[in-house]
Parts: sequence; C-alpha cells; structure tokens
Amino acid sequence: MKKIFLSFLFISFMLHAVGQVNKKNGSGDYTHSRAPLRPNPYTELPLGAIKPQGWLKEMLTRQKNGATGNLDTLYPLVMNHRNGWLGGDGDQWERGPYWIDGLLPLAYILGDKALIAKTKPWIEWAINSQQPDGYFGPAKDYTAEPGLQRDNSRDWWPKMVMLKILKQYYSATHDQRVITLMTNYFKYQLKELPQKPLDHWTFWARYRGGDNLMIVYWLYNITGDQFLLELGDLLHRQTFDYTNAFLHTDMLSNPGSIHCVNLAQGIKEPIIYYQHHPEQKYLDATEKGFEDIRKYNGMAHGLYGGDEALHGNNPTQGSELCSAVEMMFSLENILAITGKASYADHIEKIAFNALPAQISDDFMRRQYFQQANQVMITRHTRNFDVNHGGTDLCYGLLTGYPCCTSNMHQGWPKFTQNLWYATPDKGLAALIYSPSSVKAIVAGGTAISFNEETDYPFGESVKFTLQVDNKNKPVTFPFHLRIPAWCKKAVIKINDKIWQEAVGNQVIKINREWKSGDRVELALPMHIFKNTWHENSVSIERGPIVYALKIGEEVREVKNDKDPVAYGNSYFEVRPTTPWNYGLNDIADNKLDEHYTFEKEKAISNFPWNAGSVPVSIKTKARLIPSWQLYNEMTGPIPYSVTYQLETAKEEEEIILIPYGATRLRIAQFPVIAR
Repeated sequence: MKKIFLSFLFISFMLHAVGQVNKKNGSGDYTHSRAPLRPNPYTELPLGAIKPQGWLKEMLTRQKNGATGNLDTLYPLVMNHRNGWLGGDGDQWERGPYWIDGLLPLAYILGDKALIAKTKPWIEWAINSQQPDGYFGPAKDYTAEPGLQRDNSRDWWPKMVMLKILKQYYSATHDQRVITLMTNYFKYQLKELPQKPLDHWTFWARYRGGDNLMIVYWLYNITGDQFLLELGDLLHRQTFDYTNAFLHTDMLSNPGSIHCVNLAQGIKEPIIYYQHHPEQKYLDATEKGFEDIRKYNGMAHGLYGGDEALHGNNPTQGSELCSAVEMMFSLENILAITGKASYADHIEKIAFNALPAQISDDFMRRQYFQQANQVMITRHTRNFDVNHGGTDLCYGLLTGYPCCTSNMHQGWPKFTQNLWYATPDKGLAALIYSPSSVKAIVAGGTAISFNEETDYPFGESVKFTLQVDNKNKPVTFPFHLRIPAWCKKAVIKINDKIWQEAVGNQVIKINREWKSGDRVELALPMHIFKNTWHENSVSIERGPIVYALKIGEEVREVKNDKDPVAYGNSYFEVRPTTPWNYGLNDIADNKLDEHYTFEKEKAISNFPWNAGSVPVSIKTKARLIPSWQLYNEMTGPIPYSVTYQLETAKEEEEIILIPYGATRLRIAQFPVIAR
C-alpha cells in the first residue's frame, strides 16, 4: 500500500511539474540582473520557450532515441540505482550529474514526459539530500571498484554540475525547493570554504569555480541575499586566476600548462565575475585568451589541441569532446554578458563543425578525441598527451575516457536554449541561427511568438514570421539580429521590402510597431574564404562551415574482448579507401571564386551531417604530394606552405570538399603548393 501511495504521489508531482512547464514558458518571468550586478545585454529565456525545428529537432530526437535518452541502460555500471546521486554506493562523482546536465534540458525542450520522468529521481534525491548544515549530495566514500569513481564524494566540483541542473530545472518548473536548497548550500559554502577551499579534495574545482560563481549570481538576481555577493568574491579568490594567466603569463603558449576542459570551462570565469566588478581587465583578459588559443593551439574546427593537456596546433593533435560542449556553454554565457557578436560566431563554428563530427549519427557512440586532419580511426597509441589503450579516436560508448560519454549530451540542448534571448529594452534577440520557434513576452507584457525558417548554416536566408497573441493589437518592441563577421553585406527585409543593409560583426536592432503576420527576412550572402593555421596550412570555409576533403571509408566494428569494462564491448574503426595526401594550389584571396566551385547537392534533409546526405559541397583542383604519407596511423608532418621545389604529382585532380561536421575521415587543413 505504501509503494502504491508513493507511486501515486510521484505521478501527481510529475503532472504538476509538466503543467508548470506549459504555464511558465513564455511567461516573461525573466531573471534580469539586480543591482549592484551589471545589467547584461541579453537574458536567457525559460527552458522550453525555444523549440527546435527541421534538422535541429532531428538532432535532439536522435539524442532522445540514442545515448542521451538511454544511458541508464547503456551504461548501467555508473548510471543505475547504485549511483551516489541516487543514494547508492556506486559512482559518487561527476558522471551522473554530467548526464542529467544534458538529459534535463533535452527533456523539457522536447516536452517529453518519459525523459522528464528519468530526471526526476536525480532531482528529488539531490534536493532531499540536503543536511541541516546546508551540505547536499553524496557524503560517503567507498573502496575502489573497477570503472567507478567512489571517492572524493564531498568534492566541491560535482556539486557545481548539479547546481547547473537545478538552475535549469527551476527555469522549467519554478520549483521553490531549488531556491531553498541553493540558499542553504551557499551559506554552507561561505562558512566552509575558508577552511576547505575549492582545491581541498581535488584540483578540478579550483579551475572550474566559474560554474559555481555563475549560479551564485543567478540566485542573487532572484533573492537579493547580500551574502551571495560576499560568497562570489570568495569563490573568485579561490578560483585559478585566469585573468592574470591570460594577460600576464605564457600559459597559452606553453604546451601541457592546463587541462583542455579546465580551459574550456574556466575561460568564462573573468566574464562571470565582471558582472559584479565591471573592470576592463576582465574583458581584455578573455579576448586575449581567445586570441592566444587561436594563435598557439587553434584549429580549423573552432577548438584547440588539448589531448588532454594543452598541446599546440598541429592538426593531428586531439581535441576532447568535453572541450567542445563546455566551450560552447562558456561562450553562450560570455555572449549573454558581453553582447559581442563574435562570440556567437564562435559558438556556431564549434556547433556546425566539431560537434557533429565527433558523435555518431545515431548518437550512440562518440570519439574521445578528434583530429582536424584525421585519416585513420583505429586503436593505436598516438602522439597525445594522454592515451587510453589506444582507443581515443575510435567511435565507441566508452572509448578513450567515459567523462565524454556522460558529458556530451549538453551540447545540442543548450545550443537550442541559446538561439534566442530576452533583452532589457523589452525586446527579443535572435543571435544564433537554426530552424526553431520561440514564445516570449515583449513590450512589458505582450505575448508573441516567432517561427524561424532556414536552411542555415548551409543556406543564406533566415526567415522570421511573427504572431502576436492578441492578433488585432499591434505591439512595439525591438528585434535584435546578429550579422556574422564573415558576412560582407547582409540584407534585412520586412514584409518583402528592404529595411537595411549591414556589414558583419554587429547586432542590428529593428525597433518598430509590429503586427501578427509580419515577416522579417535576413539574407546572409556567403562567400568562400580561407584561414591560415599550423605550418601555413589553410582551411577552406564558407559562412560558418569549414569544408574538408571527402575521403572514401571502410568501417569495421571491433568486438572488444580485451578490456570491455574500461572501453566498452565494441567500437568502430574507420580506414581510408581513397587518397588523402593532397595539396591545394596557392590562390590569392580575390581569385578563390575562380578556382573553387560551390554546389548545392540536394535539398537539405532532416539529417545533413553525414557524407551521404550533405546538401552542399565545394569542388576544386589539387595535386597529390607523394612524400606526405602515413606516420603512426596519422598523417605525417604536414608540408610547410609553400615549400620550395616540393615534389607533387604532375596532373591536377578534382577533389570534393564537404562540410566538416559530416566527415569522419578528412583533411581540413591543407598544405599549399606553388602553382
């Protein structure tokens, strides 16, 4: 009888929560900055207010049907009832919260009751675990067990992930228990951190304290509790000093100086702190940080060599999947606080290139590391800082290291959540482009919705159609639109009439009276351009997409009888069946259109992210370089561009370049040869 009553109570709570989602989304209950925190130019909308459409909805649906929606079944060793975040004696650390940090926003964005139900036990246990002194989460360590992290249960770091989850849960439901838990926990932190600082248990929390600080300021904007500002200053002092490191040290030019994911998470900390202490040095440090990452470690896909420590810009160095999703999340926060259009450009570069390439089409397997120039995906020890039985490039559920198995899920849901923002001028901003719809409140209380139709990032047009809840009443509000830096001249039309032309790297504001049915069309003409990287190699780009060599593939599934607990029962290897060692002709920037032919292959499909379904391609001429061969199951050292008297094939060949995100094998950074 007790079990029946508890089940009924749980179901009732579930229905109440789902009802709250429908009631709250688009309500305009936005959490803007509270003094003395600096007003931010953009504010996140309630979770679920933005809905994906087209190919983006398909990405989230594949997550639902793939590992994100089924990790408890696929990875039961960690995600079952024994997990410490469910009160068990199993894994006590980050992996459980990592999964829910992606599953929960996915569930509420899709409005999927079954997925929401999967998140509930984790939310309920976390809230109910709070102790009288304010501590919450696992509190007991256990002896070692293969495949599990059963120690450091009281470490500050995993709580930061759960705080992110609870913030999202509150955004969707307004469950006031979240506010109570955070208030009590932050009082506990203020009391305990002086004796047990962020690096008391492990060093991870010291480098990732910005995630903690972010939630402290979010809570302050809701409650106004002054002690939170004091705690914020304490957290900043105990967090690794990224401001000084970026401005005054050689950290980013020094291989091995910092863990790649710590950098991806930590780079937002100066900007988070800037909200309370708006000093120019925090903006300068972040901008210089990104510049130096690009200069010393950058790669065409938008990330950097970090396998796992920072490891330079050779295109055969690895880039960790956790770096991709965490850097996207950092950039999303930086964009909202600074309002700089270039940060949105960077989000799109990672999302449309690195992210889809590193995860299998069915969202069941992933690579731990990806390479910008990747021609052999095999189990083999390579020149990475860290190797895991040689499995790091293989597509598997647990290959490399399982932190990415748990953490990859936040990428697309949080990307969706940050397509649109509320603005302090009572308007709405579209800063990142993908097919979607949004419900919001503008002009101090009018409910509206926009439908965004686009083939972006493959197509050049983004069309917005407005609906006002009160169809007979016009409403005046500003509509913000980003013009990417790569766009030379955008054209904005309103109801088929040209309203404005604008150059790139800015946000345009349309402030006018609107009515239901109004249409805004943003035309973003794309052109082919190139960027220069390691050894003067070049990438070929168009709009936000990097184009990489299309290589024939031989795919083989390998049954893993050697070490399945560590690296999974099976994984996929991929080998090339066509040549890859091409050099591109040295073409001046103003002549690229004469030598590169852009083609629309077909209409965009619901899933455009594999070689068989890409809607666009680029064709050009290239020459084989006989001396550039395999080395250690990778491309050998890339020929310097332009090498004097480099031996090449006599005849040119036509090669096909396809979007990076649709490749597994590829050359994305080409050597250049003299014509």
